Amino acid sequence: MRTSIVFVLGLLLGSAMSTTLAQGNRLAGMDGVNHVGIYVDSVDEAKAFYTQKMGFREAFTVRDDKGQPTLTYVQASPNTFIELQPSGAGRPVGISHVGLQVQDIKATIATLKQRGVTVEEQPRVSSTQSLIANVTGPGAVRIELSELRPESLQRKAIDSWK
Repeated sequence: MRTSIVFVLGLLLGSAMSTTLAQGNRLAGMDGVNHVGIYVDSVDEAKAFYTQKMGFREAFTVRDDKGQPTLTYVQASPNTFIELQPSGAGRPVGISHVGLQVQDIKATIATLKQRGVTVEEQPRVSSTQSLIANVTGPGAVRIELSELRPESLQRKAIDSWK
């Protein structure tokens, strides 16, 4: 009986320690996956698919000076988007990146650099008015860090979700 109690206590203690240690390595201010970026042949066709077939709403579209879409965000849930961008030279059709939402991009960059991660030194303002910086993950996967400022189109879409 005593052996069983010691065994169960050991399991509980081990579980508590591994959970605590795993959470201690978690990036502070990480709000989760915000979007997945996809390069598509036709932004309009892709937008129609995601809005008409999948039932997502169009959150916003950014256009160039000729009126052509440079990106469209469709919103699957309050905090989850799919970013559609036109494919082209150096931009093959498929997933281009994963976007992670963070509360303080400069602090996240500093933490990642301390951990030896390849990350851009300074965040920049994107065409959606969020602050972004790119991280290079294994296999050269691009991870986009996004701090959603009050004026960012993503923040406005999140705040207007009904």
